[in-house]
Amino acid sequence: MTTFIQNIVAGMETGSLYALAALGVVLIFRVSAVTNFAQGEMAMFSTFVAWSIWGNLAEAGFPYPYPIAFLATILFAICFGYVVERFFIRPASKGSMVGKMIVTLGLIMIVNGGAAAIFGTDSHYMPRAIQGNLNIGGVLLRPHAIFVMSLALILMTALFIMIKKTMFGVAIRATAQNDTAARLMGVPTSKVTSYSWIIATVLGAIAGMLIAPATNVHTGMMADVHLKSFIAAVLGGFTSFIGPVVGGLAIGILDNLVGYYISTSWQTVIVYGFLILVLIFKPYGIFGKTRRKKV
Repeated sequence: MTTFIQNIVAGMETGSLYALAALGVVLIFRVSAVTNFAQGEMAMFSTFVAWSIWGNLAEAGFPYPYPIAFLATILFAICFGYVVERFFIRPASKGSMVGKMIVTLGLIMIVNGGAAAIFGTDSHYMPRAIQGNLNIGGVLLRPHAIFVMSLALILMTALFIMIKKTMFGVAIRATAQNDTAARLMGVPTSKVTSYSWIIATVLGAIAGMLIAPATNVHTGMMADVHLKSFIAAVLGGFTSFIGPVVGGLAIGILDNLVGYYISTSWQTVIVYGFLILVLIFKPYGIFGKTRRKKV
């Protein structure tokens, strides 16, 4: 039972990060009607920035280099998300939805190549936010894991409150439902779209920084995370904001249990099988709603 609980806790830690990344994917999809395939690469580049700042501060002897690097990277992610939306996505928005998706695919190559050119292709160590281990009733619990799950919970709660209780949230929902009608009603849809890309980029950057101690920092570090966050979004439902959270936690826990009790080689097979099984019975995801077109 102790081992089972240990795997559940570890699965919740990684699942929280999948959920954060998935929320960014869904937020962009709901507002911009485009799937951002470059979400993982953007998170990877932001993580490289965090590693670079942390390394330089630590080498210079600055106290508390990690919190400074963490906050500085969030500021970078804000600028990064704005630049991507303003200079890549917005000009392509006049075309088709497929055209915007092609732009995000192109961004994968641009961001990945830029990271390799600037930071190199080597794998680099990134410390945990909080060091040490705790033993609670035989269950090994890292303070870093508590920090990850707590921060993810705070961010997701803040996002849900913002979407449901604020005027900006109303603007997001109006833009997501009907961009043209929202614009005619005075909603600044361009700003809403820009802010949504910024929020999604920040969520991805935070997920990247928190998972970096487990994966190390390298150009392919977010490939698996982005894939599973996308699966979490599909599993939970792209039309729901609570769905990706549930989907991320479910995939994180399932992934860990399969890897420990069955085999690591079966992890991806069973996760995809579970996804296909759910979508057979719930094509729009667990919390997704069927879109009905009025005629």
